[in-house]
Amino acid sequence: MTTLLEKATAFTALHTPAAPLPLANAWDVASARIVEAAGAPAVATTSAGVAWSLGAPDGDALARDRALDLVARIAAAVSVPVTADIEGGFAADAAGVGETVAGVLAAGAVGVNIEDGTRAPAEHAERLAAARAAADAAMVPLYINARVDTYLFGLGESATRLDETLARASAYLAAGATGVFVPGVTDPAVIAELARGIDAPLNVLVGPGAPSVAELGALGVARVSLGSGVAEAAYAVARRATEELLAGGTYGSLAGALRYGELNALLKG
Repeated sequence: MTTLLEKATAFTALHTPAAPLPLANAWDVASARIVEAAGAPAVATTSAGVAWSLGAPDGDALARDRALDLVARIAAAVSVPVTADIEGGFAADAAGVGETVAGVLAAGAVGVNIEDGTRAPAEHAERLAAARAAADAAMVPLYINARVDTYLFGLGESATRLDETLARASAYLAAGATGVFVPGVTDPAVIAELARGIDAPLNVLVGPGAPSVAELGALGVARVSLGSGVAEAAYAVARRATEELLAGGTYGSLAGALRYGELNALLKG
């Protein structure tokens, strides 16, 4: 795959419940190369991991140019399709989101996550429409993953949360989204309802205790993401190793680390 069109088409085709797309989200070039070398068919970034690695908190605090520079570095370092988590769009309004998406495409990525957070659904739909317009202008079928945060943030009443989520998903798809991401849900019954009610590929966020990829596929899920979990686990190793070194003067936390030569070789290509 050499063109954005080829990569975008291939990336979209990976979204199927028959074999859900498993994404171990990366946050820098080294983690992206590791993910690709392990056999992943695509690389997704984690906005939290990217922000942390660049010295910023997650949550629309990172400057757009710094985020796009990182996306470009990752896209240039791997041969598989790359999708970028761009939080709320790194912009104050819909027009700005369109500019961000144009930058994402210029950086070499063929997918984006755009989250609604606590933003009004109508405003988020405008942002998604601007993202689609920017992709159309570039003549690239960008995969726009519309994140619905009703469950993640506990928005609204629990009794009506499913209906609200489905209503948002419908509006976001009408605005130009390709798929829908609903983090914060691991209950198989709720996931099945979401998959039945959303007429597009469904993405869920997973971690320890969540159903397996195969089980999620059987429920209708087309994409499974680890999100910031891999970065969090890596930073946990850094803390454990430091605490062990300072408290006991030992180094057992480093057991199981990637060999220097193996990691270094991944970055020589």
